Amino acid sequence: MYNPVLFRDRSRAAQILIGGVVPSAIGALAGVLIGASAPAYWVVALLAAVGAFVAGFEHLDGWGGADRGFFGGAFYGAALLVVHALVGTHAKVSLGSFPPLLAVVTTLVGMLLSAGGGRLARARRSDVSSAGVQA
Repeated sequence: MYNPVLFRDRSRAAQILIGGVVPSAIGALAGVLIGASAPAYWVVALLAAVGAFVAGFEHLDGWGGADRGFFGGAFYGAALLVVHALVGTHAKVSLGSFPPLLAVVTTLVGMLLSAGGGRLARARRSDVSSAGVQA
């Protein structure tokens, strides 16, 4: 069974890297790709979504996952918008009529996905502990 190290048990440097730098770097990549290729952008966005869900497994429950997803989604969305603006290309995917709202959306989606992962991880841990008690 997949049993990751809890985020809270990692060193502060690892927490910063995993919880802030990685989502920012992926968001920056998405910011470049949004002006280069819509399919490539969507592939990176999908991988980021999967990563947000799996990140929830490093928390005791959905609430811990939601906290991490909130910040990861915010970093991802902010980096996407900043890098896209710096690159100066025309977006191949709609950023909506008010692009800063995209950072709010990525924050909420990241929070929900990580919360789902944390909730699922909690349920799996309780199933395993229940099975151990019965055996």
